[in-house]
Amino acid sequence: METIKQLSLFSEIEDINSKNSKNEIENWGTFKDSLKAPVHRWFTYPAGFSYKAVIHSIERFGITSDMVVYDPFMGSGTTNLTCKSLAISSFGVEAHPFVYKIAKAKMNWEINYQEAVIFIKKVENIFIKKLDETINQQEFSIENCFPELVIKCYSKNTIEKLYILKNILEAEGLSEPVFDFFYVVITALLRDVSSAATGWPYIAPKKLKPTSADKEVLVEFMKLSYQMLKDIKNIKQGSSENHQKSTHNLFNADSRNTEMFIKNQSVDYVFTSPPYLNNFDYSDRTRLELYFWGDAKNWKEISDNFRTKLITSATTQVLRGDSRYILLDDFRKECDEITNFIQTSAHKLAELRKIKGGKKSYDLMLIGYFNDMYKILKDVYRVLKPNTKALFVLGDSAPYGIHIPTDKLIGEIGVCIGFNNYKMEVLRQGYFILKERIKW
Repeated sequence: METIKQLSLFSEIEDINSKNSKNEIENWGTFKDSLKAPVHRWFTYPAGFSYKAVIHSIERFGITSDMVVYDPFMGSGTTNLTCKSLAISSFGVEAHPFVYKIAKAKMNWEINYQEAVIFIKKVENIFIKKLDETINQQEFSIENCFPELVIKCYSKNTIEKLYILKNILEAEGLSEPVFDFFYVVITALLRDVSSAATGWPYIAPKKLKPTSADKEVLVEFMKLSYQMLKDIKNIKQGSSENHQKSTHNLFNADSRNTEMFIKNQSVDYVFTSPPYLNNFDYSDRTRLELYFWGDAKNWKEISDNFRTKLITSATTQVLRGDSRYILLDDFRKECDEITNFIQTSAHKLAELRKIKGGKKSYDLMLIGYFNDMYKILKDVYRVLKPNTKALFVLGDSAPYGIHIPTDKLIGEIGVCIGFNNYKMEVLRQGYFILKERIKW
């Protein structure tokens, strides 16, 4: 049996399926469509993509309910949630513990509705009493409860009420699915009720957000809780009747090596959007949420507990002198021309770094990124069955003005390690990279 390698390129996705409008296709690389969809909209993940892109690809490549889909960069669960709606089983891997928890909650449609409603009513009944009891304690100071960044993002009244909500949730002893549900409810409130500009990707405590001025925490909590319960009902009604027969295995783990929990040749299709090579610090973008829930108190704790778990895509992850930022020997052997290009580009970036004010370590970020993507592509190839496909939503980049055709390079790495071809189909600022594994 021999793996046949072929190469073909597509420049416009409109040529493949003209029934999709250009505007709709341009949104596929963003979270815009998902903001209006039940359950998908629970958490506005800054690195999200459209659930419509997943549906389109599943239809286009004939993925059916007896197949298994895998997303090695699950994020907040768009691929897996879409698969569940279509009664298609899935695997999902997410290295960021907080984001994984969001995805896990979104995938649970069988929470105890009665338990959830009882909790909402209990919060309504005891909220003001708990608030008064807390702030009247002589030793109580909200400044001792959260890092400074969190305090700066809210009025005193609002942050005290969020603190009470958090305490009630953590003290109530709810079942795990119901706890996770309300964890997401409160998380979704954080940026909505903030008096500061807390949009993605940056938090600006000194910039006021007038749309939050009249928002009352308890009212918003109750409104959002009932809306999200209704979302579960709506998504179940709008999904395949057989959605309960599909299985979904989600892992808070490293997609560079999934041998411990995903078997060889057990996956029929991969749909994913890896981090772009654009210096986007995924751990820092969730800093408000991590600080609020007590998962981290400062930059160092975010680095130790979160940043180090993620694949390299930002200079904040790079420590100069670290041996991890040397091109892997196996990578060099399998992809000689590609690694030569990466090494040459890294050298140019290292020289530019010397004269740039920020002195950003784009050279090492570049090497770390492709080392990681090489490992992930190898693992994706391992789990895919013969005669299957993997689709990556990607984009290119130009750190310090040096163009890195990330999309094309990842496609060529795929061919080097065994995929028989790759095709590039232009969206707007991202790309679909299609790698196909066929054995004859």
